Amino acid sequence: MNVEQTDITELPLVDLDATAQAEMVRSGAVTPMELLQAAIGRCEALNPALNALASLDADIARQRIEQLAPDGVFHGVPTLLKDLLAYPGLPIGLGSRLMAGHVAPQGSAYTEALDAAGLVMLGKTTTSEFGLLGTTEPLATGATRNPWDVTRSTGGSSGGAAAAVASGMVPVAHASDGGGSIRGPAALCGVFGFKPGRGRTRSTGIPPEAPLAGILSDHCLSRTVRDSANWLRATEAEGLSDPLPETAALESDPPAGLRIGWFARDCFGESPEPEVLEGLERTVALCRSLCHHLVPVEGPRLDRAVAGQAMFDLMAVTAAGMIDMLASGCEDADDLPEPYTRWLADHGRGLPPSRIGAAMQEITVSGAVLTGCLEGVDLLLSPTIPFTAFPLGEFTPGTANAVLRAHFERSAAYTAPASLAGCPAMSVPLHVGASGLPVDSHFTAPVGSDALLFRLAFQLERAAPWLPRLQALSRRLAWRRS
Repeated sequence: MNVEQTDITELPLVDLDATAQAEMVRSGAVTPMELLQAAIGRCEALNPALNALASLDADIARQRIEQLAPDGVFHGVPTLLKDLLAYPGLPIGLGSRLMAGHVAPQGSAYTEALDAAGLVMLGKTTTSEFGLLGTTEPLATGATRNPWDVTRSTGGSSGGAAAAVASGMVPVAHASDGGGSIRGPAALCGVFGFKPGRGRTRSTGIPPEAPLAGILSDHCLSRTVRDSANWLRATEAEGLSDPLPETAALESDPPAGLRIGWFARDCFGESPEPEVLEGLERTVALCRSLCHHLVPVEGPRLDRAVAGQAMFDLMAVTAAGMIDMLASGCEDADDLPEPYTRWLADHGRGLPPSRIGAAMQEITVSGAVLTGCLEGVDLLLSPTIPFTAFPLGEFTPGTANAVLRAHFERSAAYTAPASLAGCPAMSVPLHVGASGLPVDSHFTAPVGSDALLFRLAFQLERAAPWLPRLQALSRRLAWRRS
């Protein structure tokens, strides 16, 4: 969105990104309470069709407005948090029936940074149970539906956040990523999804020694690049040697002559669906038109029996730990976790303690494969996910366990290598396929190159803007707008 060329006061609030909404508050054109009431109206109108919300708490949001600091970059902008992140006073469900009725007593350094940025927490978005599946259809809250086609999935595990942002409930929403859980839903819902590099952001309270701590990233899903950059600047860890430059500086400094290695086959050697491959080829042509050098490469190749099993084992140990912790004192603890989660937990309990360290080492070795592929190029380009949004009901918690595991591996086969290596990566919503569904493109950069990705993202956004497409989606939906 070019604010300089557009009178934002003449646009409906649903058309504005978070940065523009905050600018309106600072100018006095709108109040935080008016932004909140408009967002509540959109959520109440949209959610019956999408089921993207795990909870909505207007009272907490109104109390938050009374405590706003005046200088936050998102001053007064309503947002939603993925229901894996604790925020004081809001329910914390983790997508699980085990957590029914739980309210978080406190937040974290990460949520304190969001507060300092001026964001108003309105509620929580849906997620798969403990964030373990590549679709958002948990038994606790039911299936979340894709705004582009409500018979289809939003992906997972940040599926609720993706649906909320794509539909315009809120302009930006928190999300998290352990193997592609930001980027996959971004691709299936046509929004911008950035995964920061390892160690880039403040702590969410996960112990650093936790099995999956090294591959988890918290950030957001957004309708514009600048909202994502502003969010990252607001949540960066203190004391970084290379903090992200000012967002305006990133936007005004387009990269030139990048050497971009591109590949079509995923880390297990499988090809994407034809519509996704066509999108990749269109992105290659777009990047060439911007005077970058596109070089065909093989891409990272991982051993499924090693890397896939290591991820599975660490997820299993995590599931076992979560269930054992939450089940204490719960009469129905054996029945409340979903079948797939119970299967994972049973596997995790059967692993010897030595297996955890070995699996973590195998993750490190697998991540080094991607690092090697980045030698000789500035960035890597591939599809984000090998298919467009798939029908709901194909991969529910009751689907055969082996099918769900295979679907997770297939969904994450382009995105997981960046998580294993700790590299920054992003899913950019550049295309809509012949089916009418979004097709994103995935870019990965070396560790420490978050700024380079944002500079390219701004350049791509100018060359092939997607915000008008999202605004048109909001207008096509037969739901009330604010």
